[in-house]
Amino acid sequence: MDYPNEQAPGAPVRSGIPEHGRIPKYYAVKARLLSLIDDLGEGDTLPTERDLALRHEVSRETVRQALRELLLEGRLRRQGRGTVVAGPKLEQPLALASYTEGVRRQGRRPGRNLIGLERFPCPAALAAEIEVETGEPVWHMERVLLADDERVGLESTYVTVARVPALDTEFDPDSSFYAYLTEKLSFSFGDADERIETVLATPREALLIGTPPALPMLLLHRLSRDTEGRPLERVRTLFRGDRFSFRTHLGHARPN
Repeated sequence: MDYPNEQAPGAPVRSGIPEHGRIPKYYAVKARLLSLIDDLGEGDTLPTERDLALRHEVSRETVRQALRELLLEGRLRRQGRGTVVAGPKLEQPLALASYTEGVRRQGRRPGRNLIGLERFPCPAALAAEIEVETGEPVWHMERVLLADDERVGLESTYVTVARVPALDTEFDPDSSFYAYLTEKLSFSFGDADERIETVLATPREALLIGTPPALPMLLLHRLSRDTEGRPLERVRTLFRGDRFSFRTHLGHARPN
């Protein structure tokens, strides 16, 4: 198999073109649009669908299909009635660290909008996960995640009232919950179990995040424990698939 000299690590082999060389028209347009995007800067406006269709001698529906894929991949974004070049994806480390740290590390300004904070009796399924009795009081805190005021995710955090009794009075919901637990309450994180899957947002979630329901989401489930092995928080976070990627470092597994 021939590899072009400009083949970048991680790029699709042969730029995604099948060996027989026959590619759909929309994909050829998409490849040309990617070259155009590389020549433009973040926030620059693309030509209209009509202009692109005339330039590439294809139908407007072919252009729309290429644009849809680039929007879903996060290379473009809608702005008003136009389409502009999107910035790079936010890279979130898969580690026991806060969302705030990950966003700040990339020069962006983190923020959160509180949707709700409620106290309720712990249901059986959650109680089994966080190792408490069914009916024990727990907090549920739901927040929209922001990066430079752009809505990029939705986070639900569950923690027992016994461990965090004053969450409703002394915690600033726009701040880092991780920092609150470690700095204000002196908890020490030990380890966590984490699972990631791709999903579509529910109509309510899409409305809160401000995305179309068809936009793929990265759903992260995390159960964090303290240094004594006791569950500390249970978190469910939706991240926009067009705005986020995840990074981790893997070491050699030791034999049992």
